[in-house]
Amino acid sequence: MRHFLTIVCLIVAVSAVQAQTPREEIRKNPNLAASNYMAYPGPKQERLTPAPKGYKPVYISHYGRHGSRYHIGQAAYHDALGILSRADSLHKLTDKGRDVLEKVRQMTEEARGRDGELTELGAEQHRAIGRRMYERFPEVFEGNVNIEARSTVIIRCILSMTNELQELKARNPRLNIFHDASYHDMWYMNLEGTELQRQRENDSVNAVYKRWSKEHIDYKPLMTRLFNDQQYVADSVDVGLLGLRLFRLACIIQNSEIRHKFSLWDLFTEDEIYNIWETDNIYWFQRYAYYPLNGGRQPQNQINLLRRFVEQADSCLKQERPGATLRFGHEVVVLPLACIMGLNGADLTTNDISSLIDKGWVNYRIFPMASNIQMVFYRRSTNDNDVLVKILLNENEATLPKEVVPVSGPYYKWTDVRQFFLTRLER
Repeated sequence: MRHFLTIVCLIVAVSAVQAQTPREEIRKNPNLAASNYMAYPGPKQERLTPAPKGYKPVYISHYGRHGSRYHIGQAAYHDALGILSRADSLHKLTDKGRDVLEKVRQMTEEARGRDGELTELGAEQHRAIGRRMYERFPEVFEGNVNIEARSTVIIRCILSMTNELQELKARNPRLNIFHDASYHDMWYMNLEGTELQRQRENDSVNAVYKRWSKEHIDYKPLMTRLFNDQQYVADSVDVGLLGLRLFRLACIIQNSEIRHKFSLWDLFTEDEIYNIWETDNIYWFQRYAYYPLNGGRQPQNQINLLRRFVEQADSCLKQERPGATLRFGHEVVVLPLACIMGLNGADLTTNDISSLIDKGWVNYRIFPMASNIQMVFYRRSTNDNDVLVKILLNENEATLPKEVVPVSGPYYKWTDVRQFFLTRLER
């Protein structure tokens, strides 16, 4: 009886956590409001669902984003630093404003010459992902099995790949690891310049976004906390630029070592943080998900990558010991890939941007720094054609759309998943 009650309590506790709204989650942890700037939280799911009897993991196919990085573009630092420094020289800053100025100075110095580069935390995130991958699926990495890894040509992605592979190699020195980073693979690793991309920001999309932003974001209260002369603000400060720059800097702090020294979240109210995040959530949905006003098919930009997943799985599963295929890139790939796969309802289609949260479309649950999608394949023997697959989003078991019926828990027949993916590729 006591054991039964313990299980019931655990179920209730898990349900309560899952039922929290983004507003509640962000209130407890403002770092979530960073959207794609959010540092990787690690898996929430400590224990994975056991595979059906007789099945063992044999192959992993993966796409992961680079780990935590410094801000891309020095303007984020220099714009804020310039505006606040000039105001300080004219004695126009409040005590809070001077405090923020000093923090921005320290951030600017820390990030000097490191535009968009991987941070120490980013490297550790990928070592930890590699460690957990090895510990969760040891059968995949036994002996001298082959591991093939590919990265985009961006250095933070290459270093993320290197850190993850080093961890795997440390666990098993016998692994045969082949890795590369070349423009040769960019056609599926990070495709750019397509017609779909040109449709993302049409006049209709921009008009809806600007109207929402105007109605939900107001940086004027922030200016009263920073400046002691509001006439000076009206005459000399680009309020929108400064407000946005400071919010982005508040977001990025969590990704570098300076996070141990201070935060900028206390500069904003809870409502301001939430409203800016919700606007960002809309931005990413409008441009990378199934939003009808952008043509309704932006995730199709990842058809080459998804087809690569299917074809390489078919090829590797013919081998006695398939190993793993690891790919390293960017959030602008992870997000639409999750959408086209339909992971956890990411393939939502709606014109009603105000309903996204109610319908469960929450960006920070999909693509934080080091976000990743892992397809783990299971079979009973080398000749077993009844292959099962489960998909992990950020190392947590994910669901597919209801038209794909699982065999058990998060486990699906590969033939069903394969056909579902191919249908979406042909759409």
